[in-house]
Amino acid sequence: MDKDAIIKKQAAEIKTLKETIARLEEEIARLKKDSSNSSNPPSSDIVKPLKVARKLVRNRKRGGQRGHRKSSRQPFAPEQIDEVIEYEFKQRDAEGLKPLDEWLVIQQIELPKKMYRVIEHRARKYLDPATGQIHIAPIPDEIRKGGLLSADVTTAVAFMKGGCHMSYTTIQQLFKELMQLDISRGTLCKATQKVSQALHLSYDQLVQRLPQESQVGVDETGHHDDGKLHWTWCFDTPGYSLFRIDKSRGSNVLEETLGEDFAGIISADYWGAYRKYARLFDVRVQYCMAHLVRDIRFLAEHNIKKLSRWANELLAWLKKLFATLHRRQELTATGFIRSMERIKAGFLRRMRRPPDHRLAKKLARRFTGKAADDYFRFLAAPDVEPTNNGTERQIRSVVIDRRITQGTRGDMGMRWCERIWTILATCRKQDRNVFEFIHESVVAHWSKQKYPSLIC
Repeated sequence: MDKDAIIKKQAAEIKTLKETIARLEEEIARLKKDSSNSSNPPSSDIVKPLKVARKLVRNRKRGGQRGHRKSSRQPFAPEQIDEVIEYEFKQRDAEGLKPLDEWLVIQQIELPKKMYRVIEHRARKYLDPATGQIHIAPIPDEIRKGGLLSADVTTAVAFMKGGCHMSYTTIQQLFKELMQLDISRGTLCKATQKVSQALHLSYDQLVQRLPQESQVGVDETGHHDDGKLHWTWCFDTPGYSLFRIDKSRGSNVLEETLGEDFAGIISADYWGAYRKYARLFDVRVQYCMAHLVRDIRFLAEHNIKKLSRWANELLAWLKKLFATLHRRQELTATGFIRSMERIKAGFLRRMRRPPDHRLAKKLARRFTGKAADDYFRFLAAPDVEPTNNGTERQIRSVVIDRRITQGTRGDMGMRWCERIWTILATCRKQDRNVFEFIHESVVAHWSKQKYPSLIC
């Protein structure tokens, strides 16, 4: 074989090896991707990312620390006490002692021996001798529609099912073991459906109100109904959180829920459905900076040095941005804007000069032209958060419920989930008692009274 042929063969082998190395590097980077450096959920991690070890504090005992103010529960008020039992010395033991008008007090909570009451409601029947027809005295709607379980017990079942993530079997066991009361799973299921119908009006009011909001955080997570993949959407506002389960993860859900004329700002990650909705209907967006940080961190951990160096420079600018954001109260309004604009300019200048690599160029395309404003909109709108963390926190309870219940089995189950998740999240956000709200809704639904409202 002549020299030229050898050189060509070696060049072809080198080219093949370089392509193999690049492919393997990409595969290694993909395998290193987890919830800490990407938008993947923690449940997708094959191996949990390592946590930074905290500095050990030596010579520190567990529990309350010296110098910290003790936090104690306030005692029950006199009107809350059902029974008082006094303990005194017997006469011979108290000889030579002067009784004081002071007591060592221990307040103890105990359960009643019987935790429920059974009330029998009777409606007398009357015979009309002339016609032979039977007439029955009216029973209140609340009693008739409640059936076996009263409004408060029905509410308790719904609260345990929705608020405590308990299965029907667990609720059934609690009634049997704690209350010595046998209730079938079918009865428990009917109770939750009665509550679902009672919450329908409150839920629909929020659906009608949502398109009028000035700011809405949006996120979605998977939901299985009868084994088929659906999506749970969360629409989070300062006053309430609304959940919707849909077969689609696309922009059509946003169009149906928020409408074509939505004039507010949506806070979301960089999922394509949000980009399409914003593009079609000229909607303002604040893309999540936390998701951006994770995407850049993934590149910073890459084996290719030029890519890693570029990503670390971007992270340094974002670190300055968040440090300045946390010092906002210490700065004047003018000084804060000036500092943030300087950081923004430096970040965009470096972002728009990516290294010659496919992943870097793909990330840099997000910041071409006016698209960069969709990451920095919070600078002009102080009420808008730079991240979508608030919406993600609201959706955590949904993920917990999904892991415990394994989803739903039909339309009625999905509607129940939408409504109870919305009521639970909104009541907590408004600092309202969840049980009381559900109970008022059930009583109103059964007796045609005025429904409570979640719109402040």
